Amino acid sequence: MQTPLPSLAELTESAHVVSLPMRVKFRGVTERETLILRGPAGWAEFGPFPEYDDGEASRWLSAAVEAGWQGFPQPLRNSVPVNATVPAVDAGRVPEVLSGFDGIPAVKVKVAEPGQELADDIARVRAVREVLPEAAVRVDANGGWSVEEALEALPALAEFGLEYAEQPVMTIDGLAQVRAELRRRGVPVLIAADESVRKETDPLLVSRSGAADLIVVKVAPLGGVRRALDIVASAGLPAVVSSALDSSVGIRAGVALAAALPELPYACGLGTVSLMNGDVTEDSLKPAGGAIEVRDVSVKPELLERYAASAERVDWWLERLARVHKVLSSSNTV
Repeated sequence: MQTPLPSLAELTESAHVVSLPMRVKFRGVTERETLILRGPAGWAEFGPFPEYDDGEASRWLSAAVEAGWQGFPQPLRNSVPVNATVPAVDAGRVPEVLSGFDGIPAVKVKVAEPGQELADDIARVRAVREVLPEAAVRVDANGGWSVEEALEALPALAEFGLEYAEQPVMTIDGLAQVRAELRRRGVPVLIAADESVRKETDPLLVSRSGAADLIVVKVAPLGGVRRALDIVASAGLPAVVSSALDSSVGIRAGVALAAALPELPYACGLGTVSLMNGDVTEDSLKPAGGAIEVRDVSVKPELLERYAASAERVDWWLERLARVHKVLSSSNTV
């Protein structure tokens, strides 16, 4: 069922812009700005990164409308397994970062950071393996390597027993080349597609191209839980549910997706609230014993006030909300 788009006035009336401090720099930021909304079905989050244009951000608003004005599908499980995330920190900081997670079954390690070398990535992954010798380890390059660089890096990192490599190169053709060449060389690293799913006009192109072994799906960039479920079903590939550096409100949507998938073969990247020093709830959706319980989030007005963004940034977000609402309204889809 399609959710009617609420009026801009209704959205604005419930809007709260917050700036949440990070424990470690992630995606180049130390404060995560996002917009929290309240609809009749519950709390919702609209937090596309500042560099995203209004067309791309419109999918994030669709996801927020689903969460706040329609609600989520019925869950098939009561909890979802969650991985830890290690940003592109120095290897010496890996134990500190991992100390924010409890009993996690898998770790995603950021690699290919601008200004760093392959040696930095190897040292970081080695440090993770030393701290958690039994955990599954996956790396995420966010498309930061060329094909040649990926084919140098992944065989070197494979010695640590990688579960998979997420978006080693940016293009779908590049992913297909890397995947084929790794198979030819006998390097046992699976390829996961993230940006090639959520940033493409056709999110199924990566599966039709044979460019990946699995896909990474995120609720907000794909336009909501139900649309993400449809994409996974049509792709015919195993899926990993991940987040977009959300507050617990946004993580709740990711948990809803993971809970509704018929199969969930991999731990999910939904533990990123553990990278923050602030949240909009006193009972954050953080993993305990390697999993997150499927439950609703109770937002506290005093925390919305404590982490309220500056007046200038509030105006920026409300102006953006108005532009994106216009885009979504003209498309007649939510």
